[in-house]
Amino acid sequence: MSSTSRQRIVTFVQRRFANPLMRLVPTQTLLETTGRKSGQARRTPVGGLLEDGRFWLVSEFGERSQYVRNIVADPRVRVRVRGRWHSGTAHLLPEDDAATRLAALPTMNSAAVRAMGDNLLTIRVDLDR
Repeated sequence: MSSTSRQRIVTFVQRRFANPLMRLVPTQTLLETTGRKSGQARRTPVGGLLEDGRFWLVSEFGERSQYVRNIVADPRVRVRVRGRWHSGTAHLLPEDDAATRLAALPTMNSAAVRAMGDNLLTIRVDLDR
């Protein structure tokens, strides 16, 4: 299966089933970006790690992910961690070793990203203080 076909299938399942359900879970970590075309808030369930005023995550499809495209257009984001919202600025880190970064992130999400992803990209959100 080509990487484009895999991404289409994964994206369909995430958009139609997984993400709407996960957004309802109060403890689910969410990344809120501003839609680059609509200007509307877009909330995407993610896995990551809050550490020393920074939130780390890895995108499974890199710059092809819609939320990454939104970050490129407007890096101001919000992250909900353990039910609390934090504002910050997102930075794409293509030079970071995303596979190694995944090892430090929550196990369940990291396993899914590793299994489904094909173009891993580390993202760091510097949180406002």
